[in-house]
Amino acid sequence: MNTTSASPDTPVGGSWEDLVTVALLGTERRTPPLRDPAQEPPVALLDAAAVETVRRRAGVRPARAAARPEPAAPDPRTALPPAAARRLAMLLADRPGTGGGGRRGAAPDLMELLPQWLASANAHGFAAPPQTLPALLDAARGRTDLRPAALAFAGPRALWLARLNPEWRFALRSAPGGGTSLPGPEESERVQQLWQEGLFAERVALLAAVRAEDPAAARELLVSTWTTERAEDRLMFLDSLRSRLGADDEPFLERALSDRSRNVRATAAELLSALPGSALAARMAARAGSCVAVDRTRDTPMIVVEAPHECDAGMERDGVVPKPPAGRGERSWWLGQLVEAAPLGTWQERFGGRSPEETVALPVADDWQKELHAAWCRAAVRQRDPAWSRALLGSPSAPEAGGPGAVSLAERSKLLATLGAGERAEWVAGFIGTHGLSEAFQLLGVCAVPWAGNLGGAVVDALDIARDAGSYPWSFSGVMGLAERCLDPAEAGRLDGLTSVPDETENATPGAGGYWSEAFQRLVTTLRLRAAMATELTPPAAAG
Repeated sequence: MNTTSASPDTPVGGSWEDLVTVALLGTERRTPPLRDPAQEPPVALLDAAAVETVRRRAGVRPARAAARPEPAAPDPRTALPPAAARRLAMLLADRPGTGGGGRRGAAPDLMELLPQWLASANAHGFAAPPQTLPALLDAARGRTDLRPAALAFAGPRALWLARLNPEWRFALRSAPGGGTSLPGPEESERVQQLWQEGLFAERVALLAAVRAEDPAAARELLVSTWTTERAEDRLMFLDSLRSRLGADDEPFLERALSDRSRNVRATAAELLSALPGSALAARMAARAGSCVAVDRTRDTPMIVVEAPHECDAGMERDGVVPKPPAGRGERSWWLGQLVEAAPLGTWQERFGGRSPEETVALPVADDWQKELHAAWCRAAVRQRDPAWSRALLGSPSAPEAGGPGAVSLAERSKLLATLGAGERAEWVAGFIGTHGLSEAFQLLGVCAVPWAGNLGGAVVDALDIARDAGSYPWSFSGVMGLAERCLDPAEAGRLDGLTSVPDETENATPGAGGYWSEAFQRLVTTLRLRAAMATELTPPAAAG
């Protein structure tokens, strides 16, 4: 019988399906079963649903109990000191802010200190208190930048919990091998089985682990299944060769230059160009050398450039992308790629033994300097060559647009990353001393934490000058936020004198004095909090 064609006055039965139908259609269109004629239809429907619910529950047979989960693997690390455990709970309870320097008020942004706290706790080898694991996993779920350190600190118990809560499954994807134990290189049968049968994430983790211990064994694994892998998987596996890259990898990478995938070919070419002794590097050196030379017939030696007129098949095979981006000329595009991939030692040989500084100082004819120097910057970063990085950076007091070779602050940041931490801090301190903080944010981001004394002093001095000048304070919020996380806590005492509200000058931004006072109060409070965190995380033996 078709119940939907029944008249509105036709009562329906008391089965659960019928009651659901009445609820969906409404009691005005379908009459529920009436036990009392005086009862309102909506009330009757609810009463009937209550009776049917009790009847259904009473008739349900108990299901077989599920198997109890296996206990979590033990965490053998040292227990976190009580004071540090209380501090962790406080950090996890704080709601994420909008960035230390941009918040009004003097209260520290505790969530911004959590990455630093986790790094220190991991360095000391402490285990996470079990009661903090749910909050740790929630914090890592919301902030991908926290995940590596948070999961390392959370340990095996967090992975055990992640298998029980779908919202924490990211931890299984982020952990090496999805949280499973990886076989060691000496367990050849298990290694082969996991490589042949494992999930993609497990295979990536296995390849990385074997590569760290035995580069040749990892490469042999990759060769054994290379022709059967998908293009996107080949690209991810090939990227693992960046770790401990060496001359023994060259034959395999040369074969990868003929891969069907353009992205795989490009990655293989990039890796080969990072090997100065490779055949590809020699080919690129020859090509670049035929385009760039020193004209010694002039009164002053000058670099002359004759960019390639075509991108032939050999260049494409070696990783040169033939089609330039929009707005870029083909010949300059090809030239930049050739120079970037050529070993930097090429130029000392071709330019009469000139040092990098002398080479960079040579004039370049026909407006090719910007293109040539930019390619040398990329080459110095790729080849991690500090001598060329110094030459291209030039003096920190050079104009903000760039040094003798670096044409942007982004390039300068990459070049600085190739230098040692002390040299990097000294260069950035000199830059701030000349140019102030308005252009320094990107450069500060590549400096080691905590900032070295000369760099921290330069930042504090520049902030003090901006405060006294009545500068627009919110434009320094990014640097102030960095200072909260990166300045040496020992600087707190020096900053106490800057926490008062300064007298506003005639040209000062209205309200700037109050902002600067709050910002410096927050900075001092945060530095002292970081000092306390470090003390709490210091093992008793080290503290004594």
